[in-house]
Amino acid sequence: MGKNKLKKFADLEQNPLVLQYPFGPLSAEPFALRGRWGADFFGNDLPIVLELGCGKGEYTVGMARADASRNFIGIDIKGARIWTGATAALRAGMTNVAFRTSIELLERFFAPGEVAEIWITFPDPQMKKASKRLTGTRMMGVYSHVMAPGGRIHLKTDSPFLYAYTRLMALRNGLDVGLNIPDVHGSDEGPEYLRDIRTHYEQQWLDRGLTIKYLSFTVPATDALLAEPPEAAELEPDTYRSYSRGYIQM
Repeated sequence: MGKNKLKKFADLEQNPLVLQYPFGPLSAEPFALRGRWGADFFGNDLPIVLELGCGKGEYTVGMARADASRNFIGIDIKGARIWTGATAALRAGMTNVAFRTSIELLERFFAPGEVAEIWITFPDPQMKKASKRLTGTRMMGVYSHVMAPGGRIHLKTDSPFLYAYTRLMALRNGLDVGLNIPDVHGSDEGPEYLRDIRTHYEQQWLDRGLTIKYLSFTVPATDALLAEPPEAAELEPDTYRSYSRGYIQM
């Protein structure tokens, strides 16, 4: 492991906006902030918004700056990634933002109804395994256990496959689809930060001439019987990869 990465891990250990918690103790006792994020961490009762797969935290920090009426928590599996956003938020003295590592075990960290919204920004589309998609029916079931009834999930993606799949999944399961924007930067719909905040990956895709898509829909009811859309089997896969591995089919 490089010295720079080791320094980032050391910084995160000292950053009060970052909560890293080992999985082991969760099997014996609940997470101390579960059900009490507002009162004990943020010191208010404002709605809580999660960003899953937050990467460097650009979106988490950007939304927190743009909207002081909500608390934002960025979550990513790799701690070194969140260093950029967590450090920026700490230096700016922000009080409505936090970071956690690992998307797994959401139900151990958040109580039923504690989360108002979830943002999923530029996730791996997982074209071969629906069970691993952050907008797949398995994860929808997880979200339903921590989100308030009627809470909204927001997807922002470069992937035509994931965008189409998610819309089919939402319609198949009777989830209310709100804004549906096939080209975010070619539209004036939605909040300004939908266009103004650009993550590292978003700028990469824009530089390659790809359009950015956005979809919002309601969380399913807790314990709803969700079904995968059969039409998804006919979707064309994406024809590009990251800069070093692929191409764009024009």
